[in-house]
Amino acid sequence: MHLPPFKGVLALEVVSRLGSVSKAADELNLTVSAVSHQIANLEDFVGCKLFERSPRGLSLTEVGMRFQRDISGALDLIAHAAQHARSAEAIEVLRIHLSPTFASLWLMPRLPAFRALHPDIRVQLTSSHTEADFSRADVDLDIRYGVARWPNLHVETIFTEKIVPLINPRLKEKLKIKTPADLLTQDLIFSDVNLVQWPRWFAAHGVPENPSRYALSFDRAYMVIDAAIQGLGIALDSNIMAQSALKRGELVEVFDQDFGIPVHAHHLVYPIQHAQWPRVEKFTNWLRSEAALTDSSKVV
Repeated sequence: MHLPPFKGVLALEVVSRLGSVSKAADELNLTVSAVSHQIANLEDFVGCKLFERSPRGLSLTEVGMRFQRDISGALDLIAHAAQHARSAEAIEVLRIHLSPTFASLWLMPRLPAFRALHPDIRVQLTSSHTEADFSRADVDLDIRYGVARWPNLHVETIFTEKIVPLINPRLKEKLKIKTPADLLTQDLIFSDVNLVQWPRWFAAHGVPENPSRYALSFDRAYMVIDAAIQGLGIALDSNIMAQSALKRGELVEVFDQDFGIPVHAHHLVYPIQHAQWPRVEKFTNWLRSEAALTDSSKVV
């Protein structure tokens, strides 16, 4: 069997995916010239040009695009074979990527229960607001926040939550807010990341005006919730992410009647092939059970 140079195959895959030799060099921990040399070696092997070179960089030729499509399946097989080999170990490592807020406010308090059920599985968490890149084969599953638009992946909404105004109970007693319009004159806390933000909430509840300013603004939902707990203002956030604070009485909903907006924002995402791995199957089954217990209509 006469195989092409694997380093060249890998360089072609990364350059075509990132659209840049310099970015590919960073990912592969190589110099730009080394990546270019590996691509040249691959082109020598196949006997034709796989990239067009121009002042703007490299772009795949028609043959290169066809070759890239063919090898992508082979690289997936290699990655899956490596994952299956890892699964054969006595101690499996479950690699989860998720947002910081979901990690700290929802998953972490429940994680001891999963560890107790499956002591043979080690859990490795990575947290950021970027989406996991499954092509790198270092993540088993991703818990994503946002609108579900990820073709060719298994996507499963975890639960329905409500976005509601939340307030420190002592501050609520002091302010005595009666209607949604009353909030326009209060210190409101703004979240950069929420799917539902204050202007949409006001419009949904018959208030044509928008806040002229916000007392505080954050790019992490857990910071928004913490600021509300401290009495620094009124937050607009998920009753599921604030569930612990609500149960402890550190936060309450501003209004006694339901002024929430339902959203489907947290999703379990992974390549379909990953469902075959025992560690992924065990975690997803457990997650579904925990999510079923997290009913937004029962959060008080």
